[in-house]
Amino acid sequence: MAESKTEDIPDRIAETFEGQNILITGGTGFLGKVVIEKLLRCVQNTKQIYMLIRTKKEKDPKHRLEEIFNSPLFEKVKRQRGAEVLKKSVTVVSGDVSLPGLGISSEDRKMLCEKINIVYHAAATVRFDELLKKAVLLNTRGTKQMLELAKEMKHLKLFAHISTAYCHLEEKILREKPYPPPADPHKIIKCVEWMDDDVVEAMTDKILGHLPNTYAFTKALSEGLVEEAMPHIPAIILRPSIVIPIWKEPVPGWTDNINGPTGLLIGAGKGVIRTMYCNDSSYADYLPVDIAVNAILASSWNFIYCKDHEKRVYNLTSSSEFKVSWAEIIARGRKITEKVPLNGVVWYPGGSMKKSRLMHNICVLLFHMIPAYLIDGLIFLAGYKPIMCRVQRRIQKGFEVFEYYANNQWDFDNSNIFELRNKLNPVEYKKYQLHGKDMDIDAYFETCIRAARIYILNEPPETLPAARRHLRIMYWVDVITKILFFVLLIYMVASWSESFRALLIGSWLFVTRTLSH
Repeated sequence: MAESKTEDIPDRIAETFEGQNILITGGTGFLGKVVIEKLLRCVQNTKQIYMLIRTKKEKDPKHRLEEIFNSPLFEKVKRQRGAEVLKKSVTVVSGDVSLPGLGISSEDRKMLCEKINIVYHAAATVRFDELLKKAVLLNTRGTKQMLELAKEMKHLKLFAHISTAYCHLEEKILREKPYPPPADPHKIIKCVEWMDDDVVEAMTDKILGHLPNTYAFTKALSEGLVEEAMPHIPAIILRPSIVIPIWKEPVPGWTDNINGPTGLLIGAGKGVIRTMYCNDSSYADYLPVDIAVNAILASSWNFIYCKDHEKRVYNLTSSSEFKVSWAEIIARGRKITEKVPLNGVVWYPGGSMKKSRLMHNICVLLFHMIPAYLIDGLIFLAGYKPIMCRVQRRIQKGFEVFEYYANNQWDFDNSNIFELRNKLNPVEYKKYQLHGKDMDIDAYFETCIRAARIYILNEPPETLPAARRHLRIMYWVDVITKILFFVLLIYMVASWSESFRALLIGSWLFVTRTLSH
C-alpha cells in the first residue's frame, strides 16, 4: 500500500490505550521493561503508567526507576519524547507483591482503585530452583492479592496475567484454554504461610508431585486463581514461552539476562560448557521479547476494543512456525562465536551434546571439574581468588533444570494469535509485528551475541580484534593439548602392551618349567 494511503489508516491498538491509567507489576523485569518502553514510544497518549516497585539492595523504588530509564533500551524513546516527558509519564507506587496487602499504603491502594483501567501483572520469581515458600508467596499469593485489588478497581477494563507456556507440563500439546491447577492454590498459600521454612522445604517434593520445579508449580496455581476470578473481573491469561532478546526494536539483540539460548551461547563461547545431556534433535519454544510485547498489546486491544471476550487465553509461542533444534543452536552458535568471539575465553569453544548420561557425566568430570580445579589452583598460587569451581557449580545447577526441558518435548497451539494477525490493518501489522516471516535466524543469533558482549559482558566492539587473537591462540593450545593427550594415550597403551606381553611370556615360562618338573 502506498505511503500516502497508510497515513490515513488508524492505529486502533494505540487508540485502545489513549487516556488510560495502566498499572504494571514486574516492570523492573526483562519483559516488563520492554512493555513500558513500547507503551511510551508507540502509545503516547496514555494518561499515566503506574509501576509497583519494591526497595531492593537498599535502592528505593524511585532510584530503581531512574536506573531503568538510564538503560540503552530507553535511548530511542528519550530521543523522540525527551527524558523529562518519560519521567512525568510514569508514577512509582512503592510496594512488594510478596508482602501481605502487596506492601502498599492505604492511600496508594485507594488511588489505584479510583484510577486504574488496565493491569499487567508480570511480577514473579522466574528462578526454577526458588524455595517453595518464597515462590508461593510471590507467584501465587501475589497473584491472589492482585486479583483482590483488581476487584476493587472501579474502572477496570482488563486484568492481564502474564503466565508461562511451560506451567502445565503434563500437557504435551498445550491448548489455549484454562487447565485445572495441580493443587488448591488457597490451601497451598495457607500451608506455606503457617509453616516454617524448613518444614515447607522438607515437604517440597511431595507437594510438587510430578512437576519438576517450584516455578512451574506456582505459575500453574496462579492460573487457577485467575480463572476463578474471570466471572468477576475482565481478565485474560497470556502464556509467553522462553522470552529471548529483542529481534527488531528498539535495540536489536538487547537483553538484561542470560536466560535461554543466550546463556548457552555465552557459556559455550567462553569455553566453560563442553558437554550437555540432551536429545539434540528436540527443540524448545523461543519468542523474541518485542514480539511477545506486541502480542500482549494486541490481545489487550482485542479484548477491550474489539470486545472479543471469548478469547481468554493466548499462547505466545513460535514453534508452530519455527523449530530450531538444540543441535542447530549449538552449530549456529559455534560459527557465530568464531566470527564474534568473546573476551578471555578459558578454552577454545568445543564439546558436544550427549544422548548418554554416563558419557555426559564422564565428560563433566574430564572437561569441566578437573580443569576447573587445575585452573583454580593456578589462580590461587598467583594470589587471586579462585572462581572456576564456583562457575562450574552454577553450570551444574543450570544443567539440572536444563536437562528436564531439553529431554522432553512440548508443542503449543496458538490459534488465537493467528486470528489476531488477520484482524490487524497494514499499519498495525507492521507496528505490532506478530510474525517471523522475515527472520534470518543466523543474523538474529549473531546480533544477540554482539549485544550480549556489550550489554551483559561489558565487552565493547573495539575489543573484538584482541578477542580474535586470543581465540587463535586458544585454538592452537587446544590442538597441541589434544595431540599431547593422544601421544600420552598411545604411549600408555604401548607400555601396557609390553608389560602385558612380558607377563604372558613370564607366565608361559613358569607353566612350562612347572610341567617339566
